[in-house]
Amino acid sequence: MSAITRRRLVTMTGLSLSSWMLNSRLRAAGEDNGVSRSAASIHQEPVINAPAQRVYRTLLGASQFDRIAAVSEAMQGAEMQKRRLRHPSQIGQQEGDAFALFGGYITGRHIRLVPNALIVQAWRAESWDPEDYSIARFELKASESGTRIVFDHTGFPAAEADHLAAGWYGNYWHPMSKTLS
Repeated sequence: MSAITRRRLVTMTGLSLSSWMLNSRLRAAGEDNGVSRSAASIHQEPVINAPAQRVYRTLLGASQFDRIAAVSEAMQGAEMQKRRLRHPSQIGQQEGDAFALFGGYITGRHIRLVPNALIVQAWRAESWDPEDYSIARFELKASESGTRIVFDHTGFPAAEADHLAAGWYGNYWHPMSKTLS
């Protein structure tokens, strides 16, 4: 068994606290496009018509993710398309590795990766304060019509809730449905 590094211990502690806070917030959350009105959190459960392995590879594969980004709402303007082409997605494959998506507008690190089942990321938008990171959690579950993504997003600036909730659909779920079906 390997020694636990300080970085790993801090990450695990933060993840545990985030999970505890998320669960208590979700119990109190109402339904409104997945946005909690009692706390800054989003819970969504989109179904993608593709097996979990393919969804996982798409979320963690730079070239596959670039196909999603190309048809996303965020990348429809000419300037954003140029940005996406100048700065293609970069996605590390191991826990602790960095990622940069949507022309570098979204960045972060993988906190936890369980192949074909779970992705947990420290996730941020370029427009946020430099120290602001949120937690994005993608749990992949088999369903009759493909993969249900049990998605939870916490810790983001509260003023961003509605924008982010709509953005997950316009920039992730709908483009993934189009591309993977």
